[in-house]
Amino acid sequence: MTTTTSTTAAPTEAVATASTAATASTADAPALIRFRPTGLDTAPEVNALLERLGFGPFAPDGLTAFGGRNDNWAGTTTRGRQVFVKTVARAPDGSRPEIDRALAFEATAARLPAGSPLRTPEHLGTDRESAVSAFRLLPGSRSGSEVALDGDFDEALCREAGRAVATLHTLGTADGASGGTSGGEAPDPASAPAIDTGEAPLPPMRWLRAFPWSEVQDRSMAQIAAWKLVQDDTEVVAALHRLRERERTAPHTPAHCDLRFDQFLVHDGQLFLCDWEEFRLADPARDVGAFVGEWLFQATYSVFAPTGEPTSAKDAVAPGFDLSHEEIVERGAAGLRHHIPRIAAFWQGYTECRTPDPELAERAVGFAGWHLYDRLIATAQAHAVLNPVARAAAGIGRTLLLNPAGAVATLRLADPAVPHPAVTPAAVVPAAVLPTAVAHPAQPHPADAPSGSPR
Repeated sequence: MTTTTSTTAAPTEAVATASTAATASTADAPALIRFRPTGLDTAPEVNALLERLGFGPFAPDGLTAFGGRNDNWAGTTTRGRQVFVKTVARAPDGSRPEIDRALAFEATAARLPAGSPLRTPEHLGTDRESAVSAFRLLPGSRSGSEVALDGDFDEALCREAGRAVATLHTLGTADGASGGTSGGEAPDPASAPAIDTGEAPLPPMRWLRAFPWSEVQDRSMAQIAAWKLVQDDTEVVAALHRLRERERTAPHTPAHCDLRFDQFLVHDGQLFLCDWEEFRLADPARDVGAFVGEWLFQATYSVFAPTGEPTSAKDAVAPGFDLSHEEIVERGAAGLRHHIPRIAAFWQGYTECRTPDPELAERAVGFAGWHLYDRLIATAQAHAVLNPVARAAAGIGRTLLLNPAGAVATLRLADPAVPHPAVTPAAVVPAAVLPTAVAHPAQPHPADAPSGSPR
């Protein structure tokens, strides 16, 4: 198993290096970002787990790591097993809720039939005391973020993602638990932790009132400014409260609750979904909305890319933001036109495997709006000020939060049999995405509004 590329923090402070996938044979193969892992002498529990599993310790040659907020190691053991190991943080009280949620998923997924659309890297074992888990490494795999930036997360993969997420949402039902095995050594369901039924932490409603002083030292100036803009936008705060209330009364299913492109892996042409530390019973609209939000975030960044849309992972966001209002709206609409068929393909795959409740699509649009805010706070960590990209994405997020019903058809989340409308800039891209737009003094401009995530 490889792991995710996070927008928050790398596992070490080592400089990233680029290397091609193990299966690549051409010089122009997509570059995969790797990091120097934390020294194993500071984490003896890693090799201790591998020894207990009978794999032998990691061989030092070729040991690497992937981006992410958790320390992780990927390589080959002295007995020839290719494995990926990661640690997760313990709670302040010493509990291990993330490990428990991940183990609950493994036990639940053990009921998946062979050939299920939901694939996840084989779980090899966990040391709950040390909060360390081992998985089978998928050599040459690429994270969904890399695939999306390289333009390869096409409609076929999006449909597969929809089928996988829908299958996740049916776990524990007659459709989603028909016996069989997930292919991994999942924990014994009788002894595995129970599925978490607690409310998902994001958006953090108490942070909508005030930013905790204890958290200030861990936030960048851009993140703090972003949070203030959210807090001062009374309409957005009210919309988030409404979304939470709708979530509480919605049907709950097993859900990922931290869905992003970098939680997907593409290996040998197959799509895998990983990183289950936030797995719980929740509103399935969270996962659907997050996937939609990822494409809207991509579309926002394409506005400021040198050509209007990044064509590879090597493309950088344009440093100059001298675009006119007309250019911003035109590029935003073009980005949406490009990405909305992928959203539609995801929804097609989803509805092929699960019948959503009547209000799921509308709630999903609301969660897509929240997702834009969430991603912006995460990406603002490395910045001192909010840039126009953040302002533009927040404007779109605000539009979706305030009127989710108005964007369902535009985002192709309606009944597939109903003709979809043409994508127009006004449908999702508000005129207020202009970086230089002047906000109403009593309500900061939504284009300045940031993401929301206590990371």
